[in-house]
Amino acid sequence: MKGLFRRPGVQAFLGWLLATYLQLILKTVRWRHVNDACLEPFLTDRTGLLALMWHGRIPLSLATAPKWWPRGQTQVLVSPSSDGEFVAQALERVGFPSIRMSSAKKGDAAKARAAVAGFRQTLSFVNDGGALIISPDGPRGPNEVVAPGAVQIAKRTRAPVFLMGLAAAPSLRLDSWDQVMLAAPFGRGAVVWAGPLYAPPDADEAQVAALCIEWSEKLSAATRQAEALVGARTPAAGKA
Repeated sequence: MKGLFRRPGVQAFLGWLLATYLQLILKTVRWRHVNDACLEPFLTDRTGLLALMWHGRIPLSLATAPKWWPRGQTQVLVSPSSDGEFVAQALERVGFPSIRMSSAKKGDAAKARAAVAGFRQTLSFVNDGGALIISPDGPRGPNEVVAPGAVQIAKRTRAPVFLMGLAAAPSLRLDSWDQVMLAAPFGRGAVVWAGPLYAPPDADEAQVAALCIEWSEKLSAATRQAEALVGARTPAAGKA
């Protein structure tokens, strides 16, 4: 089954399917943006920035496109895995090219080199004024826990960080590690923005760990607020 899934034709079809769904949800759901004024000054001065959303809300992500499309120079960080391939293809179709990067397992030298190269690419992109969208709990989780990589990018680039809490109703919640939310057409949606946040350039390991906890709590709070605004079901305890 995995071999079939990884075939280029299958990946291309899944990419087209996801892109079509993303566009359908953008056009048919009544989207409401909350506190987006915090982002507006950073959309016109070409400052490099980071934007975080949870991995399980990728199917809702095109709701943020009206902010990013006029700005241009926006990319999404996507895993180089086969699972990430069709996601990258879908996002490319809807105007969001990707940077393929993921953390490497200990002892895998080839993946470690690829991870370092990808990290350098993200730093260069943000330092050149790009907006980088990250799902900081992906691609393996745990769900709604910011991994250190997002904080390290913010630390190295000194870029402002914005949080995007997304929700829609009616919606379907998949029983996956990231509790994927799939919106139904013609419903209601909300994007709750928060920021800017910053990572001190001299932050040590303990401070980075503390920021991971703080940003996780803030992004989850924004996501719960978005859910409350549309009347969406909040995930059960232990699955957030």
